[in-house]
Amino acid sequence: MEVIITNSGEELSCIVADAICKALASRAEPALGLATGSSPLPAYRELIRRHKNEGLSFAHASAFLLDEYLGLPAGHDQLYRTFLEQNMTGQVDLDPARLMGPDSSTGDVTAECARYEKAIQDAGGLDLLLLGIGTDGHIAFNEPSSSLASRTRIKTLTRATREDNARFFGGDLGAVPQHVLTVGVGTILEARHLVLVANGPAKAHILARAIEGPITAMVPASALQMHPRVTVVSDAAAASGLQLADYYKETYAAKPR
Repeated sequence: MEVIITNSGEELSCIVADAICKALASRAEPALGLATGSSPLPAYRELIRRHKNEGLSFAHASAFLLDEYLGLPAGHDQLYRTFLEQNMTGQVDLDPARLMGPDSSTGDVTAECARYEKAIQDAGGLDLLLLGIGTDGHIAFNEPSSSLASRTRIKTLTRATREDNARFFGGDLGAVPQHVLTVGVGTILEARHLVLVANGPAKAHILARAIEGPITAMVPASALQMHPRVTVVSDAAAASGLQLADYYKETYAAKPR
């Protein structure tokens, strides 16, 4: 696991954008797993800038949502498909037909989850999967106690997660859906490169548990310790609880070309 502690938001967004650019160049039809929420937004803005000013193209790529709310009507502004279209994929030259996500309007959840797993496999697997981390250690919407071998499935959100997300629903907890479709921890661990973004002091305690604590289903993000290629990109505030912060800084400063 590579842990990069950045000195500025600009540095953080550039490091994440660089990793995505490498994934785009990795094969003829690369597949990206793209997170929603506030953490990846600066990196998305940097990628949009590179597309508009430097000719970065997504035309040959596919993008996959990590999760989707159940129960929101089509076109709702808090659907994660809508979020990505507005904040990333709709601002670059990605074919809209190649933005994939679980169908939250399905009448057969089990069949839809199996279909989505197959869609990822048919794309050749994910070359890079971008993750955030919840304050309870969830990745995608794999809440504490999720199986570390889990696949795409329906999950019930914890109250803490719904409270965290209520800010996107005008502060109304009752408007936040209780159920989602989400890729599983096992699905996540099959991606070739995992990039986890963490910023702000609220993430300090859980990031330390995920990176330096024991591997446990109570902190689903700790499963990333088992992956052969993980890059954690953190600001100083989120990294403030790391015991080996100085070592991570030394390692990155001395990284061979």
